[in-house]
Amino acid sequence: EETEISSMVEDALWKLQINLKHFIGHTLYHKEDLPFPIKDIPDVFTTFRKKVEREGIIRSSFATPSKIEVPDHLESSELLTLSDLGVESPIYDKRSVVKFKGGETEGLKRLKHYLWDTDLLQTYKKTRNGLIGSDYSSKFSAWMSAGCLSPREIYWEIKKYEKERVANDSTYWLIFELLWRDYFRFMFKKHGTSYFMEEGFKGIKQDVAVNQEVLFEKWKNAATGISFIDANMKELNLTGFMSNRGRQNVASYLVKDLKVNWTWGAAYFEDKLIDYNPTSNWGNWAYVAGVGNDPRENRHFNIEKQAHDYDPKGEYVDLWLKD
Repeated sequence: EETEISSMVEDALWKLQINLKHFIGHTLYHKEDLPFPIKDIPDVFTTFRKKVEREGIIRSSFATPSKIEVPDHLESSELLTLSDLGVESPIYDKRSVVKFKGGETEGLKRLKHYLWDTDLLQTYKKTRNGLIGSDYSSKFSAWMSAGCLSPREIYWEIKKYEKERVANDSTYWLIFELLWRDYFRFMFKKHGTSYFMEEGFKGIKQDVAVNQEVLFEKWKNAATGISFIDANMKELNLTGFMSNRGRQNVASYLVKDLKVNWTWGAAYFEDKLIDYNPTSNWGNWAYVAGVGNDPRENRHFNIEKQAHDYDPKGEYVDLWLKD
């Protein structure tokens, strides 16, 4: 609907001989700066990454305007609060990884904290699969999804950090993750709405359980009986956030073990995630289900091993499942 409205506005302005200027702030790369047209983007990320890193161009961030002109004829009005709109304030769970607060100021504060105040960027690759606490990963995704931080803004700040402090595997890896984010967005431009279909753009039919409705209810209500899965789902339900490691595990479990339609899981994440991004969410779910960009269609997480590797002492499970 948004793109349709944008096109209608652009057409209406064009008839008035007014040019609508778009400022692209949701990707590292402009599509015009990619080394191939959208229709020829490789369906395997590694192939895409190598060529883009060699030949692509990342533009500079926009300069902060010295002033913003406001038309004189605009009528003043009162900005409604959430309560005015009938929206209740969210209940904060003290176990939440971050007490997220919207806005560019908060996003820039988080960027400064993760890079300059704490040097956490230096160890990102080692800590990114953590489960507990605010600083095992950047948490930039919530502000990016709301448009409060742009990938390019983060990229150039990392480049500045690399120049002034250190450049290592971790500084590169955060850029690598931003490139994945771009990739899914461009893949959606290439394949369109097929990404939202059960068979994906590959057209692969999925086997589902006859009682998938019952199994799905247990999964989303953190009642599967698998502690590592239930702990992650409880965190999602109570806070709107889940670690990347958790997301991969609960998705794999729903699709590969319970054999539930993967689009149900993607839609549930869409409803719950504070950092929901359409292309990253649906692209990753399709990847896990084997109908997207994973060249290995039979990828299957061993949940018991994953719990042992990433929560060996059971601290994460205890945090969320013990009263």
